[in-house]
Amino acid sequence: MNAPPDLLATALKMFAALGVVLGALFIVYYFTRRASKFDRSGAKEKLVRVLANKFIGVKKNICVVEIPGSILILGVTSERITLLTRIDDAAILEKIRRTETVASPLSFVDHLNKITSRFKTFKDD
Repeated sequence: MNAPPDLLATALKMFAALGVVLGALFIVYYFTRRASKFDRSGAKEKLVRVLANKFIGVKKNICVVEIPGSILILGVTSERITLLTRIDDAAILEKIRRTETVASPLSFVDHLNKITSRFKTFKDD
């Protein structure tokens, strides 16, 4: 005769296995987050920064990109990236940088960091 399985013991085994799997996923997530925070280039400042991005059509936009020493105006489509012009004049560079720092809206990542930092301060208290 076969005895029916104990329902409580089976449920406990299932939850224990679920806890082990979720714990392993959390550990992998924790270490990948820590590893991704390290700056592999060693530079404190990014060498390439996108100052502005304006959509002009479906999969077509114009980007203003700053690299050390100049600013590039790029046309970006789904097939290619085209250099429209390069700005090397120091007076124009300074003017663009000044307007960029004054009127730069927060990016989506900045908004998320701002929101999650509130939770981190509550957690520390």
